[in-house]
Amino acid sequence: MWAASCLASCCAACACEACRTAVGSIGRRSARIAYCGLFALSLFASWALREVAAPLLQSIPWINHFHKTPDREWFETDAVLRVSLGNFLFFTVLAIIMAGIKDQKDPRDKIHHGGWMAKIFCWVVIVFLMFFVPNGVVSFYESISKFGSGLFLLVQVVLLLDFVHGWNENWVAKDEQFWYMALLVVSVVCYIGTFSFSGLLFHWFTPSGHDCGLNLFFIVFTLILVFLFAIVALHPKINGSLLPASVIALYCTYLCYSGLSSEPRDYECNGLHNHSKAVSTGSLSLGLLTTILSVVYSAVRAGSSATVLSAPDSPRAGADKPLLPFSKADEEAEKKDVPRPVTYSYSFFHLIFSLASMYSAMLLTGWSTSVGESGKLVDVGWPSVWVRIATQWATAGLYIWSLVAPLLFPDREF
Repeated sequence: MWAASCLASCCAACACEACRTAVGSIGRRSARIAYCGLFALSLFASWALREVAAPLLQSIPWINHFHKTPDREWFETDAVLRVSLGNFLFFTVLAIIMAGIKDQKDPRDKIHHGGWMAKIFCWVVIVFLMFFVPNGVVSFYESISKFGSGLFLLVQVVLLLDFVHGWNENWVAKDEQFWYMALLVVSVVCYIGTFSFSGLLFHWFTPSGHDCGLNLFFIVFTLILVFLFAIVALHPKINGSLLPASVIALYCTYLCYSGLSSEPRDYECNGLHNHSKAVSTGSLSLGLLTTILSVVYSAVRAGSSATVLSAPDSPRAGADKPLLPFSKADEEAEKKDVPRPVTYSYSFFHLIFSLASMYSAMLLTGWSTSVGESGKLVDVGWPSVWVRIATQWATAGLYIWSLVAPLLFPDREF
């Protein structure tokens, strides 16, 4: 018994020392990766609590104060929302603290890149305290999370449009036959993928013998958008390119698939899952991992992109910076004590994580209105379907606007 106790103490001490060493090694070049890791940890915590915390929440009097105890699904959703609320407050406070930083000599720059033991401790405490707030606060947060999630999806669309236009401009600027051929090849591949994917959508989501008019409308409308993108982009007055049109077409087709695959598992027109209501833990893990990668990429990209928010001292500052720069220029500048302008907006970076916290909560709870029909699935239910379709329509609208706006307003810069 004594030996086992000593061994446990030694293991705990080693684990603490390892964590302290890992946290201490986080520097300027790896800070954004650390924030991504903390955000990913919050998603796994939400998922884990959704699976195991319901009995505990049922026994807490200030949470379960109802005359009739709600279903287990209500407590699972409540656990996810409370973790998300803590995450939202943590990143929102950081966004407020970091507002207005213009150079790396600002004392708050050290808070953004350092003090990780204190920040992790604060994050844990804030999330823990969220389980003591009244249900009314959580319900209010659930309501505003739907709007925050919509803003996050809008940011995703803007980033995608900026990426494809920048990609096209970069290859065209090389003015070499090889790059023109590369543009054509990538465009053709995207269109082949789009039409092949559309054929699979007809096969999976419009099974014979069932009235699947809504699914048929979604797929046909997607194809109409695909042709519309090409027609507008190749119009003589627009003078656009097929590459952005093909990439956006493929993305809209993916959004159509994502929406249709989010239909309830017992829906007769969901050909992927209508014979299998049970989803394995491996499938759920894959779905959550995909969500994490999507959210983290969007948050980091948004914090770095001059399209969404320009850096303080330059209209296009940071536009040509890599997503997670690993050059040693910042470290050399620190050694020379030379103030360098920040390469991205710290405040906006944290704000995007705040919105991503709301979005992730909606995914894990089926947008908080379809818990009963989605059960333990991730991002399943009719609200998820319509969110995906609305995102597709917003993507199409913004892309077409990006093409026609310079023609409608020639005196303005886009």
